[in-house]
Amino acid sequence: MAKQTALITGASSGIGEEFARRLAGQGMDLILVARSRAKLEEMAATLSSQFGITAHVITADLSAERAAKEVSRQTREKGLHVDFLINNAGFGSAGEFVHNDAEQEHQQVMVNVTTVVDMIHEYLPAMVEKRSGTIINVASLVAFQPVPHMAVYGATKAFVLSLSEALWEENRKYGVKVLGLCPGATATNFFEVAKAPSFGKLRSPEQVVSTALRALQQGRSFVVDGASNAISSTLPRILPRKVVAKVAGNFAKPKP
Repeated sequence: MAKQTALITGASSGIGEEFARRLAGQGMDLILVARSRAKLEEMAATLSSQFGITAHVITADLSAERAAKEVSRQTREKGLHVDFLINNAGFGSAGEFVHNDAEQEHQQVMVNVTTVVDMIHEYLPAMVEKRSGTIINVASLVAFQPVPHMAVYGATKAFVLSLSEALWEENRKYGVKVLGLCPGATATNFFEVAKAPSFGKLRSPEQVVSTALRALQQGRSFVVDGASNAISSTLPRILPRKVVAKVAGNFAKPKP
């Protein structure tokens, strides 16, 4: 089998970094995408030495208009075919919508939604033509319900989950796997950046990635990481929507 190449956004830390380590361990070459060049170059050198793979570095601000086209241009210049696309980059913000910074929330939609769509448009056609490929879109446990005090973040992740499930159905006949990955609270820097309270027992990036890779083998369209999170994801289908919103809002409300 020809060597495969995985492109990972948000690769410099957390779940993205763990995906990079795990796929390098499977012998895949890597394209590491994030804003932090120094961290990416350090990762690339370490993983290349440890696993004997080639790791390319692309720095990009994924909140910028047409960021995916620039990433795609650089991969084409390097003559790379992306077999494994992981749309992991994303961030959130906490607080009441009316008081939140509008520019920051615009950037959040650009990273969490627009660039995800654009990246898939850039790389899916070649996968379909090859009749082989994998796309993982990192959504969230909050994709299953509205989240007051994190309204935009929750809405972006609901979009990612819906998109992933639809593309799973559309592309099965082409031999392309699509997975919506829904982690709950995970031990990353997400809560620090979002200034949001964490809740529940934190899962590790290693656990999240293991869940994702297992779900791919099972041919699933989406997966929730962790048994308790999986149970929580079913409650919004049972409870009245306004009750779900109230409960979620109580969990997500920033601490004074």
